[in-house]
Amino acid sequence: MTVLVERRAGYRVITLNRPERLNALTVDMGDALLAALADAEADGACRVVLLTGAGRGFCAGQDLAAVGDAPLSDLLEHYNPLIRKLRALPLPVVCAVNGVAAGAGANLALACDIVLAARSASFVQAFARIGLIPDCGGTWFLPRLVGSARARGLAMLAEPLPAENAAEWGLIWQAVDDDKLIGEAVALAARLATQATQGLALTKRALDAAETNDLDTQLDVERDLQAEAGRTPDYAEGVRAFLEKRPAAFTGRSR
Repeated sequence: MTVLVERRAGYRVITLNRPERLNALTVDMGDALLAALADAEADGACRVVLLTGAGRGFCAGQDLAAVGDAPLSDLLEHYNPLIRKLRALPLPVVCAVNGVAAGAGANLALACDIVLAARSASFVQAFARIGLIPDCGGTWFLPRLVGSARARGLAMLAEPLPAENAAEWGLIWQAVDDDKLIGEAVALAARLATQATQGLALTKRALDAAETNDLDTQLDVERDLQAEAGRTPDYAEGVRAFLEKRPAAFTGRSR
């Protein structure tokens, strides 16, 4: 199995599982990951996804030995839906980068909502080393996360960016000690699994819309999505809990 799925209370751990190849991607592996995400979305008991890699690396990008004679555009016909699914998934996606995240593997991580990385991990936009451009959303994520100058440097120089620098630059949420990575990621996933899932899903939609909207348009988006959030049971519970000075018991249900 190139993708492992572990069901836990309120969330799923999805693990890339080709450790002998640093979890380098193949088309079949990408399709398996897409199916695992769709299955998590369809499960009403799953409120968070935690994505990580087996062994000493998160994902070394595309397995070049598996490309063969297929046009590269054909590969992206498989991988692009995966990136779209991660961004549109109505659940928080936590990513625990446990080693190198290179090429498409780096951008797979950046497509997630909250990225934690071991201090020994690094992010490499390796495409320039073989005459390619960043794909799997790299040219979209990089300038929005770190700005144009750093995005161009990362893309054109293809140098590894250590996890601590990635956190300082705003590329990821946090760098943590290697031996604490999985514990921190699990604790974060478990925490998010107790939150107002629908509100978090709507927050994802609002933030993505803000990437291309002007202020007036975004204010309208906020108005509409806030009205939707205000109709959820979790909003009513959140208000009751606030007034009663107790922790909220969110269910994550839409109605």
